[in-house]
Parts: sequence; structure tokens; C-alpha cells
Amino acid sequence: MKTPARMAQPGTRRLSTRLAWWLDRLIWPEWATVMGTALIVGLSAGIVVLGFEWLIDTAEYVFFEVIGGALGFLGDGAILVIIPALGGLVGGPIIYFMAREAKGHGVPEVMEAVALHGGRIRPRVALVKSLASAVCIGSGGSVGSEGPIVQIGSALGSTVGQWLHLSEERIISLVACGAAGGIGAIFNAPIAGSLFALEVILGDFRATYFGSVVISAVIADVVVHVVKGSEHAFHVPVYALVNPGELGLYAVLGVLAAVVSVGFIRLLNWSEDVFEGWKGLPEYVKPATGGLLIGLLGLGTVLLSGQIGGASGLATSFGDPPRLLPAFFGVGYDAIGEALLGQMALGVALALLLLKLVATSLTLGSGGSGGTFAPALFLGAALGVAFGQLVNLLFPGSTAPAGAYALVGMAAVLAGTVHAPATAILLLFEITRDYSIILPLMFATVIAVFISRALQPESSYTIKLARRGIHLQHGRDIDLMEGITVEEAMQQEYDSAPPDLPLAELVEAFDRTHHHGFPVVEGNGSLVGIVTVSDLARAIEEGPIEGRVVRDIATIDGTAFAYPDESLATAMLRLGSRDVGRLPVVTRETPSRLVGIVRRENVIRAYNQAIARRTNISHRLKALQRRSQEPIDVLEIKVTEHMPCASRTLREVAMQLPEHCIVASLQRRERILIPHGNTLIQSGDQLTLLTTREHAEGVKLVFREG
Repeated sequence: MKTPARMAQPGTRRLSTRLAWWLDRLIWPEWATVMGTALIVGLSAGIVVLGFEWLIDTAEYVFFEVIGGALGFLGDGAILVIIPALGGLVGGPIIYFMAREAKGHGVPEVMEAVALHGGRIRPRVALVKSLASAVCIGSGGSVGSEGPIVQIGSALGSTVGQWLHLSEERIISLVACGAAGGIGAIFNAPIAGSLFALEVILGDFRATYFGSVVISAVIADVVVHVVKGSEHAFHVPVYALVNPGELGLYAVLGVLAAVVSVGFIRLLNWSEDVFEGWKGLPEYVKPATGGLLIGLLGLGTVLLSGQIGGASGLATSFGDPPRLLPAFFGVGYDAIGEALLGQMALGVALALLLLKLVATSLTLGSGGSGGTFAPALFLGAALGVAFGQLVNLLFPGSTAPAGAYALVGMAAVLAGTVHAPATAILLLFEITRDYSIILPLMFATVIAVFISRALQPESSYTIKLARRGIHLQHGRDIDLMEGITVEEAMQQEYDSAPPDLPLAELVEAFDRTHHHGFPVVEGNGSLVGIVTVSDLARAIEEGPIEGRVVRDIATIDGTAFAYPDESLATAMLRLGSRDVGRLPVVTRETPSRLVGIVRRENVIRAYNQAIARRTNISHRLKALQRRSQEPIDVLEIKVTEHMPCASRTLREVAMQLPEHCIVASLQRRERILIPHGNTLIQSGDQLTLLTTREHAEGVKLVFREG
């Protein structure tokens, strides 16, 4: 007879438990587990890609053929405005009420799951993301299908790992397998899919992950190949470098691609801020507003297209009877294909570049579901073909066709947007299967990445996580030192040396304290400089030290120092660049006023404390997830001077918060801090809190203005 606890388990959980029990009792070699699970995820990813493409085609047919046909009496112009709004009206509630992590482009959520949650993604995310993204793209949302397929494939991989009760390391590996399979199958590019998973999702090229990721990407690609044949996403002529001097033009294209990439990231981020700050509408209605704006933009585009070239201009024909749709609606592969063939006019390319930027920002900013991968390729193709048309006019006969520049522009903008140069280069190489264009492709792509990273350190994926207080380096290493201020780490009590101290007494001070350096401080507390053991050793080598004082050997000019409100990461850079073991800490208002000192041991102690805080937050989050069956909501609270929490410590505020609430991070101006009990909350701070949906309103009440 079954126990009550056993009877209470859902059917899927019982199946999962029995399967894990059976597998545990079999003697499986490690390689068999890795290869077998990777094969299962790859097979599933290939099937999902086919199903997702069918969903998009079906949604497009339903919205523009069935519904559009029923509304035909309103005229094509009205349909262009109504259909995208209707898509937002359908997709918004699906995301809001079923799985909010399906909102947006999906890849940041996968990266967060890998970095902080052991790769665990709710199984329902795959279904919700499929439906919401298909509705968004099929109704004209200006997004790509690659971001959703990454999240869908990753959710499948995570689900397989959780069902089999695998370790966190194995679950993370299967998440990457799902992402690789999705990208590899949708572009018929398994190498690029594998690199995307390693470079973006994991940030780790260890052999442990490489084998399983490659297997999944290959199997997924084979599944799609069997059903659809060796069909490529784009048909590209053979392009080559005409002469070595042309590399200079490709370098210019790389610079322009970096500017477009940074503009795309910032415009998208700004759009999300605008819609999130709009409190007049429920969140699940905002995608409909974005769809309405996209429809109006599309209506204007089609009207303009009718004047400058019809279907070969800003719009493409669709349906039976044929009607014009804006070229930036949906994924936009048709327009990319025209650009790669060099069949897009200069003015049309520039117009589509601007329109795609705006349309994608409206779609994702308002809460639509879709990826930034295809829009980045679209922007790169439009930029490249426009640049190519221009250089063909300026240097006729000595430059490659405009389509070659479109191809290179695609790789450069994609790399500048997602900060993944290897993925971008290999993807475009697999698409063309031609080595002739690889040199300018690599050259422009690397230039674009260098410049875009300098102008915008966060990619289109990581900027969303950074706003939540999550900074990723190499996939899963959280940048702890950026979350600690110098003031938290510095010593306020320190030994110092007066400038008139005899060197003989300085020798005794070094022997007594075992320090390797002292700040040199006047009697009134003013900082004069730094004196180190090395300074003293050089003085002794030069001759007798009798009659000489600290001022004679101390470093007075060019002394490196830190400010209390700087991050410890910044202080560490100064320690490393100057090769010193200590930094005096001075105030910004009075740079000569010494308030503390940071030594290497202070950095190590602060780092260990930050790890302990992060670990504590992670453990509390896992405990919260175990206790509650509800989804965990992320709340972002902007502190104002009218809130009771302003000018109070986090410990005091936490006493008023519900038990099921975790303060994950605190953003002060441009910096993210790792909060602790003594952290003083100030007006202007932005708190990121994690809580259950049930307790979310109670948390908001604590931070209401009084």
C-alpha cells in the first residue's frame, strides 16, 4: 500500500523519482551519462526548433490571414495597426500569469539561472516562452526567434537534469546543451551553436562542457536537416577581399558597427525603463501598447514604401491576396537576404536601420517576448549594405559588392551587441561556408567588440542582469569587489610616520610593526606621502642615514590613494598598477585629509566577507524556494527621501520585512553594493528584493512613502 506522502506526489514527480531510483542502481560509466543526456537534449532541441518554427508560421497565418481577413473591411492600414496590438494583448497575459521569466529576450534569464540557481529553470518556461514568442513574432513584433529558442532549449535541458536528479554541474551542462542545440539547429550552424553556449551561457571553454555541448548541437542540427534538408537561413554569394587596402574600409565599418551596437543596447535599456516606470497600465497590458506603437510605425512605413518602390523597398509582400507588411515586422530574414545580395538601396537601408532600432526597442521594452539576435543581424546587414553602397560609389571597381559589407556588418553588430566575437565570426562563416571573406570578417568584428566594450561594458544580455545587481565575469563568477566600498574595507586605526622622524627610528618602527610601509602624516592629520621599506633600503645603500628624516626619502608627489566611496575593485586596480601594498584613503572634499588605509590583508578580509554574504543570500533563496511553491518575484524599489527607510540601516528595515523576503543588492548611483546589516540606506538608492508573489504586496507596503 502506498504511503500518503507517496500518493500526494504529482504523476510527473513520481515518474522522475522512479527513473532516478532506477538509474542510481545501474552501473553507468560517467561518459555514458554525459553523452546520453546530451543526446536526449539535442534530440529534444531539434524537435522543439521545428515545432517553434511551425508555431510562428501558424501564428502569422492566424493573425494576418484569418484575423486580418475577417477585419479586411477596415482596410489594410487599420489591420497593420490592430494586429500587433492584438498580439500584445494575447501575449502579455500569457507571460504575466504563467511565467514572468519568459518576458523579454530570455537569454539573461538563462545566464542568471546558470550563475545563481544551479541551472534550475521551471519546466513551464519552455511552453510559455514558445507560445508568447510565437504570438509576438507572428503578430509583427520586431524580435528574433533565436533568443526564445535558447531559453526554450535551456529549459528543456534543465528539466531533463532535474527529472534525473543530477548534480548542479550536470544540470548546468544540460542547460548549455539546450542552448547550443537551439542555435545550431535554427541556423544550421552547430559550431556556432556550441560556441554560443560556451562563450555566452557558460563563459567557460573547459573540456568537461565541450563534448556534451557539441553532441547536442550536432544532433539538433541533424534532426532539422532530416526534416527540412540542408537549408540555410540565408543564401549568400561568394564574396572575397578585393585588395589588402580594403581592410581599412572594413575597419571603418567595424567602428560604425560598434556605435550601432552601443546605441541598440542603450535604446533598448531606455525603452524598458520608460515602460517599467509607466504606472498607469497593468504590466500585462503594456505589450499591447507597444504593439499599437509598432503598428503605427508600420503603417507609416508601408505608406512611404508605396512611394519609393513598393515590395522592394521598406516593405515586403505577404499572403494571398498579397498585401504589404513592413520589412522590420517579425524576424526580418527577407530583408537580410536582400541586403546580402546587395539588392537594397542606400536610402532604404538607412531607413530600415533606424526603424528596426525603434521597433525592436518598443517590442521588448513594452514586455514582448523575443530575442535580440536576429535584430542585431538585421541592423548589421542594413548598416553594411548602406556602407557598401557608399564605398562602391566612392571607389568603383576596387571594392567588394555591397553584399560583402552587409555580411561583415552582420557579424560586427552581433558581436558588438552580445559581446561574443567567436560566436559571431563562426556563425557567419558557417552560413557562407566560404573562407574568402574571413579576414575582413574577423578584422571588423574584433574592432567592433573592442570599441563597444569600451563604450558600453555590459552586453545586451548582461545589462539586464547588472540592473538587478548581478555582475557576471566568465559566466558564473560574480564581481564581488565591485559591491564593496573602500570605506567598508579600510582600517580607520593605522600606524603612521611624521615627516621629521629620523630614519634610525623609522628602522625601529618597521621592525616593531612588521609593516612594509607607512603613510607620512603631519601633526594636523594632513597626508604628506608614503614611505616604504624599499625607500629605506635605497637610503641605506646610498650611505649613512644619520641626520636624515622620513621627508627626505618618502614618496611625496604621485602618491596613489583611494576615496571612501570608491569600489574595492577600483582600489585593487591601483594597488596592482602601482605594485604597492597599501593605499591611503582620503576624502574627496579635502584630498590631504587621511581617514584610513587599505592594505592587501584588508582586501582579502573584505573579499571573504563578501563571499559569505553572497553565500548567505544564495542559501536563503534556496530555502525560500523550498518552502514556497510559488514563483519568486524580483522587486526593484527606488528609495525616496519621503520613505521611512531612508537614512536607516538595512538591519532596522529588515525587521519590518516579511520573513519570505531577501534583499539581494543595493544600487547607489552607478555602483552595485552587497548589502549587510550596517549598510545605511540613502535616498536615491535602488534596492533589489526577492520574495514570493504572495508577500510582494507586503514588501511594497514597507517602502511606501509616509
